[in-house]
Amino acid sequence: MFSDEAQVPVSIPSSWKKCQQLTQESRGCQTRVIDSAEAGFQTVSCVTSATQTELQDQVTTRFLQDPHDELCSPGLKDFLRRVEVPVIRELVRNAKSHAFDGFQVNWEERNQMVVCLHQLEHPKAVERDLPVTSVSWSCTGASVVCAYGRMAAGDWSDDKSYVCMWNLDHRGLNPKQADLVIHVTTAVTSLCCHPKQPALIAGGLYSGEVVVWDTSQTTDPVLAQTAMSADSHREPVCQVTWVPLRDKGELGVLSACSGGRLLLWTVNSEQGRCVLKAAFAVVQHQLPSNSSSFKVNVQGTITVGVTSMDLSAWDPDTLIVGSESGLLLRCSLSSQTPAAVTSPNQSVPLRAPVVFSFRPSSGPVHSIHCSPFHRNLFLSAGTDGLAHLHSLLQTNPLLSLRVSDTYVFKVQWSPSRPLLFAAATGQGEVQIFDLSGRSLRPAASIGQGGVGKAATCLAFNNQHSGLLAVGRSDGMVGVWKLSTDLTEQKPTETHLLEQIANQVAE
Repeated sequence: MFSDEAQVPVSIPSSWKKCQQLTQESRGCQTRVIDSAEAGFQTVSCVTSATQTELQDQVTTRFLQDPHDELCSPGLKDFLRRVEVPVIRELVRNAKSHAFDGFQVNWEERNQMVVCLHQLEHPKAVERDLPVTSVSWSCTGASVVCAYGRMAAGDWSDDKSYVCMWNLDHRGLNPKQADLVIHVTTAVTSLCCHPKQPALIAGGLYSGEVVVWDTSQTTDPVLAQTAMSADSHREPVCQVTWVPLRDKGELGVLSACSGGRLLLWTVNSEQGRCVLKAAFAVVQHQLPSNSSSFKVNVQGTITVGVTSMDLSAWDPDTLIVGSESGLLLRCSLSSQTPAAVTSPNQSVPLRAPVVFSFRPSSGPVHSIHCSPFHRNLFLSAGTDGLAHLHSLLQTNPLLSLRVSDTYVFKVQWSPSRPLLFAAATGQGEVQIFDLSGRSLRPAASIGQGGVGKAATCLAFNNQHSGLLAVGRSDGMVGVWKLSTDLTEQKPTETHLLEQIANQVAE
């Protein structure tokens, strides 16, 4: 046995102490055990509903046959049996009524005033005192296009001019800055927007050329034009319009000039030119026999100078033509009768289109417009200050209205009112007539007249019938919003239009 053993000190190496310290430090960096749990759930929701009703006839029969039905109040069944016959009689009577034929509901806010929305101008044209010669709306109704040209001493001038376009739907619309300005080397006498393609515009020039512009090409908008050749006009073009082409289903450009020729062009965009498809000449000696009873001074000319024309909306073969001498002629674009005049080196032979002659006016016919609501009615106006309502079936006009004491430059039917039309006068006012009223006086008059401020042209917006564009001789284009009464069709208006068309002229 050992007792009181002496404790021998043991020396620990320093490297062990360091390891012990590192071990203690590493143990201090450990984290506690992370608790985790998983849970899940699932629900089912189902709703089922059903309903079933009896046929209306069965319900009605049961209602009338069961005298003890709880829904039948005292005396109700006897009342229904008593009024059944007169109610059915009135319903049948209303079904046969034509009181609301042609009536269209207008959900827009009613407007009792005629308001000028915009006064558009091209500053350079105004500075040069160029009048507006023609105005037209794009097929979308968003843009209005106008042409400028000068008339001095009763004749056209060959000064440079412009074609300007404003997009009225553009938020940043500037009335004094057109969205597109096309510079033209001579006066633009007429223009017409394409009825299906909003970028295309046909124009007639003082030089006799016909041009088609593409407004989507801002650098060079000329899509096609006629060349100065034997096929083109030799006199200023008085009017251009788009007409359907039978064999292609496309649209061509029909142009007329004071030389008495009507030329139909096809647009070849690849070659950049208009190609002559058909040519017509209004020859004095080939007028219908009924025109011999009218005393018209044509000053010994062979051809009759054309001043205006319009194609029927109902028959693309029917064209109404007005002349410098006041003649009013019905023409057929399918005529195969050779014209009594020749045109050397022309690629297409001339044909005589006139098939009927109406009673002439006392002066040049400036404007013609066929009714969009009746196939036999059209309007004409000119230097006599009257607006004449004609029927294609009668020689004499059905009605003549005094519009102005001076010239009437333009007349046009409303696109929404069958009996309403507007006329632009040399006094600067636009007179709007409503033939459905008792009075033959203007239903409204817009614009302010004055010396040198004649209303030279106008155009209704076919997409927005309440908008009317008016061009003036001072270079301004006014866009007017008509009142609801001037745009909303009345219930009996179509019937009244038919009555007027069936009248016998005096």
